[in-house]
Amino acid sequence: MQFVRWFLGRLILLFDFIFTPRSKKRAAEQQQKLDAMTANLKLYQFKACPFCVKVRRAAKRGGLKLETRDAKNDEQYRQELLEQGGKVKVPCLRIEEQGEVTWLYESNDIVAYLEKLEKAA
Repeated sequence: MQFVRWFLGRLILLFDFIFTPRSKKRAAEQQQKLDAMTANLKLYQFKACPFCVKVRRAAKRGGLKLETRDAKNDEQYRQELLEQGGKVKVPCLRIEEQGEVTWLYESNDIVAYLEKLEKAA
């Protein structure tokens, strides 16, 4: 079973690499505004998780720059996710706004949030 998971994970990463979407092109001023809006976003993820890939692809399509944190291979990020977010479940978007931290867990919710940010810029 472990081999199957490993193999499927590598297959997901291969297809993600081959079919990586292109980022949206926008004016430098608009891109800077968007970068400022996403500066306090952190995506906790597992590299080969299909739902994490979905979120990363949505961010790439929208031209959003997200800091990704590998909660599978980095114990510090895994611990942050558990202690501050409440559970080790990925993908998880850590949103810091005006000193308040929100943890968003579902991939569809994260993608909707990113799309909303993109439209606001």
